Amino acid sequence: MPVNFDLNDLYAFRALVEYSNFRLAAESICLSQSALSRRIEKLESALGIKLFDRTTRRVTLTLYGRTFAERSDQLLANVELVLADINKVSQDRIGLVTVATVPSAAYYFMPDVIRRFQTRYPRVRVKIIDSSAGNVIEAVASGQADFGICFARDLQTTIEFIPLTSDVYVAACRRDHPLANKKNLTWREFYQQDYIELDKTSGNRHLLDKMLDHIVPERPSICETRHVTTMLGMVEAGIGMAAVPAMSMPMSEHSVLTHLSLTEPVVKRTVGLIRRSGRMQSYIAAELEKLITEQYRVV
Repeated sequence: MPVNFDLNDLYAFRALVEYSNFRLAAESICLSQSALSRRIEKLESALGIKLFDRTTRRVTLTLYGRTFAERSDQLLANVELVLADINKVSQDRIGLVTVATVPSAAYYFMPDVIRRFQTRYPRVRVKIIDSSAGNVIEAVASGQADFGICFARDLQTTIEFIPLTSDVYVAACRRDHPLANKKNLTWREFYQQDYIELDKTSGNRHLLDKMLDHIVPERPSICETRHVTTMLGMVEAGIGMAAVPAMSMPMSEHSVLTHLSLTEPVVKRTVGLIRRSGRMQSYIAAELEKLITEQYRVV
């Protein structure tokens, strides 16, 4: 539906709601009564509804008018917030952006993005909440974080998911591991080795259990950890192999660690940006979001 009115029409409407009198409302926004009347008529025509009941002494809202008044107040408040936010950032470039992210995504996405963001907004602080997928989703849903980065799972209907990239699970091992020179490893072969796994509070564990429910490990894990970074430390120490998201592996060649492709099946996850539906982002949060999506969105 095309919008055939502008912000000035909404401000005229708000003034008439406040004063319930054409003369007083017109004076409050420095318009003539006839100009105010034309703006209200234009708005009613664009919406196709009657907003006011008019008498010689008083102007009152119709039922539709009361509903529109509530929505238009929200709209104007959001517009004024954005304009004030842009003005403040353009003048001072100060503020705080809070991003909730699973640790592997924080390692993969955020260092280069934050470096680029800081060159544009050197006085803006970025706070990273690196935690489990469940905690990331909760931080975004509650408003604790401006937005989040995690993999797609059972998201609430109030959470919007914007896919960024696809990630596969690989077998991390030391370069001196007996299988290190193989190109790939099946999951059954992986579970025949000494291996480390994530505990059941992990979103990665939940996904792997779901995708590999037809495979029964031949032996239990050597140990369990809660975070992928801890698992990689165990692998580096020579305790065993670990199935980890590829994006959690070192980006440059590591002197100790390497990885093999895991097959039969290839297990993938879609990593994306999450935000609360309908939430008006601050200007600086939107700028950081834009940097992430421009650089990494490939799906």
